[in-house]
Amino acid sequence: MIKHVVVGLAAAASVLSAGVLPEQKIGQMLMVGFHGTSAKPGSQICNDIRQYNLGAVILFDYNPVDKSKPKNIASKAQVARLTKELQACSRDHKLLIAVDQEGGRVQRLKSRYGFYGKFPRAADVVKSGNMKQTYTKMAKELKSVGINYDLAPVVDLDINPKNHVIHGLGRSFGKDPRTVEKYASIFIDAMHRYGVLTALKHFPGHGSSVGDTHKGFVDVTNLWKPIELEPYRLLKNRADTVMVAHVFNKKLDANYPATLSRKTVEGLLRKKIGFKGVVITDDLQMGAITQKYSLKKTLELAINAGDDMLLFGNQLDPRKVVSTKKLVETIERLIREGKVSKARIEASYARIQKLKTRL
Repeated sequence: MIKHVVVGLAAAASVLSAGVLPEQKIGQMLMVGFHGTSAKPGSQICNDIRQYNLGAVILFDYNPVDKSKPKNIASKAQVARLTKELQACSRDHKLLIAVDQEGGRVQRLKSRYGFYGKFPRAADVVKSGNMKQTYTKMAKELKSVGINYDLAPVVDLDINPKNHVIHGLGRSFGKDPRTVEKYASIFIDAMHRYGVLTALKHFPGHGSSVGDTHKGFVDVTNLWKPIELEPYRLLKNRADTVMVAHVFNKKLDANYPATLSRKTVEGLLRKKIGFKGVVITDDLQMGAITQKYSLKKTLELAINAGDDMLLFGNQLDPRKVVSTKKLVETIERLIREGKVSKARIEASYARIQKLKTRL
């Protein structure tokens, strides 16, 4: 069961920082993807978890390097073993193990691996009226194999029929913010009953877009509507985490996409809307980011924007796998150069530790 424990950031930081090395606080801010269906002692991922106190991993089924082999997900029994091995590598055994499991086209736990694999997309769940049963079943299955963090639900509004990423895939609960809040709450409650954390996505709204941030720059300036913020305002006190999208909106920030924008994350999400939890980026290896920013600049902007957890799925381009070591060392260099403050690392570390008390 999810335990709602209220701990101030300052108190959390002072208690939980004792004896934790700077690189291990940085490590808590990282969610990485890796290749392998096991995580035995001595494996690269296990070493990374132990050495850098890695905060989270993300599992995928599709293997972009060798399509004939699974990346992380081969069977129910194998995934259950893998998550146990991953947790055994962790210093505190509270590693966040994430997956994208929404239903419809976006579900990594497929029937061909022995999972149920037939969860309907959000738009169809609304029509069926079986939402509570559907998401309870989904949560129970995640829990059964040791996955404790579902990167869902989508709370984007279905307001653009030309949108392929949200509307076209039926990933939205609807056009009305109150309707989206109602169904997203049912999703969150089901996950919490089985000890699974959730992520509202994709802030500040991807439902109005016509492009795909996986592939490149997406400008929503002339399409985005303020109403797209409403689900986040309505759910701010229920949400475990919020995932920020790579959409660019010059009305919110004339220089940077949402993920890298202090105006959007710190200014809009935290100060104006009032969300106090963990902010996670969408995959920072998506074309919308990598085509314009270097790794070092991406990390500098993301951390200073107020993002707490930085997602590197190592999934989109097998030629551009980024190691945990490189990520940690790059952030350490940014701190030495005065481009990222230690206070920002401490704040994110405290928020992440507070989140983990809910497990």
